[in-house]
Amino acid sequence: MKPANIYESIPKDPDAEIFDDIISTPGIRIERIISKGHTSPENGWYDQEENEWVMVLEGSGTLTFEDGSVAHLSKGDHINIPAHCRHRVSWTDPNQLTIWLAVFYK
Repeated sequence: MKPANIYESIPKDPDAEIFDDIISTPGIRIERIISKGHTSPENGWYDQEENEWVMVLEGSGTLTFEDGSVAHLSKGDHINIPAHCRHRVSWTDPNQLTIWLAVFYK
């Protein structure tokens, strides 16, 4: 077994948002997401089968929910999003990387 580091292999200026699976099993998936000014598609909502717990490790971002509520997350902030709670990333900091850690679970 070899340890890994969540901060390895991070580009400075990604052209697109980067999604990297850290662990993926039938019951749980852990993903690192890297954003820099990236948002969800304008007409796109995430509507997932799994619950999602997400934390900002670096940077900041804003989640907008279909009901109109908004959550602004900065370093250390986390939120649990129930399955089928439609949401989108409406803003990430364009001047620095935002590194998210997302845990998807049933």
